[in-house]
Amino acid sequence: MSHFLLNILLALTWAALTGGFTPANLLLGFGLGFLALQVARRPLGQTGYFSTLPRMAAFVFFFLVEMIIANLRVAADVLTPRWHMRPRVLAVPLEAATDVEITLLANLVSLTPGSLNLDVSSDRRVLYVHAMYADDPELVRRQIKEGFERRLLRITRGLEREDEP
Repeated sequence: MSHFLLNILLALTWAALTGGFTPANLLLGFGLGFLALQVARRPLGQTGYFSTLPRMAAFVFFFLVEMIIANLRVAADVLTPRWHMRPRVLAVPLEAATDVEITLLANLVSLTPGSLNLDVSSDRRVLYVHAMYADDPELVRRQIKEGFERRLLRITRGLEREDEP
């Protein structure tokens, strides 16, 4: 059984024992289950679960911050009398290779206000993105590559080092 499923089972067990199936109680049970599994990691065998889960949590936090910043930027532009948009279609070279990686990256870009993925090249090496605020196209490309793509690939590929894609 995978460590994630064991962690879910421990969270459900915690909720059943405490008598509360609230989201907060399930989250607490998940956290306690994670700690219990980490303590029992040697008998359960080696896995990347204990490094992937914190990375996923950090990625969710990063994405929420990016989404809030993008929402504020678009809202400020809509509410002010002067437009600050400099829309462009950009070609972003991809490190992502699998269908899952490309789909996740494209969806994350589209979920961020002010940007929208348009297409992926036929060789799946370039993602075409419409960016509303592309005063500096290289900066937008770098934000997508170093922000979303690098962090996403660290999760999907289980990469350990920060300097890997």
